[in-house]
Formats: sequence, C-alpha cells, structure tokens
Amino acid sequence: MPIMNEFDAISGKQAKAFATIDGRVEELFYAKSLESTIEINKVDVPVLGRTNTPSVMSGWTGSGSMTIYYMTTLFRSLILEYIKNGKPFYFDLQVVNEDPASKIGKQTVVLKSCSLDNVIAAKFDNTSDDKMDEEISFTFNDYDILDKFKAV
Repeated sequence: MPIMNEFDAISGKQAKAFATIDGRVEELFYAKSLESTIEINKVDVPVLGRTNTPSVMSGWTGSGSMTIYYMTTLFRSLILEYIKNGKPFYFDLQVVNEDPASKIGKQTVVLKSCSLDNVIAAKFDNTSDDKMDEEISFTFNDYDILDKFKAV
C-alpha cells in the first residue's frame, strides 16, 4: 500500500505568479494568496422510468480571487483606463507551484482572459498595525496546465 511522503506536500510560500497584460509580464511579488475555481454548470435531464433526475455537464465558469499587499497601482490604473475611455482589458495569470523540498516537481497553470470584478480605489486604516492589503476578485474564460506534478 503506497504511503504519501510528507516531504512531498507543497508549500505555498514557494509559488510564483505573473500577470501578462498587453504583452507585458508583471511578476506579482506583492501577492499574498490566490485561488481560482472552475464551477461546472449542469442541466437536469429527466428520464422516463427513473426515480432520480440525472444531470449532465453543460459548460463551466471560472472565477478566482487574490489578496495582494496594497502597494501597486497597476490594477487601479487598468480600471481607471476603462472608466475614462471605455477600453476593456483582459490579462492572463500564470501560477507556478514548485517546492524544492518536494520530489513531485512543479505545476504551472495559466488562467486566460482574466477580467477584474472589483478593485479598491483608495484605502487607509490607522487602527491596525498590520500592513494593508486588498482582495481582488476576477473571472477567467480559459485555462491551461503547462507543467504537471509528477505522479507519486
């Protein structure tokens, strides 16, 4: 019976993330966390003679969020360009998970055609000793896996 080697569990602290916006690559070194989810859309297909109602896949929706330190104007500037000129923008997010302590290698995922749902326009908090951060939600229209973890 195979047993997982505890040293192969991946540390999120070793991750890297990049945004490609208009051909320019921005390393998201100020990111604290990122999570994206694919939700499968399903439709019910009632079948005569069955007591259950089966469902079948009918599409998907990609969404995510990232928490970043409040220290970049990049996303606020992109939203401002949209507000002032009506020019929409889309970008790709690449996430690389690789932990040198693990033998499973790395995984690289690209979230394509990302679109922001919200950004903070301005912020301060003089009651906290913590560094300021912001959560940004987004959707995406496609994704690829460029590198896959090795099977354990």
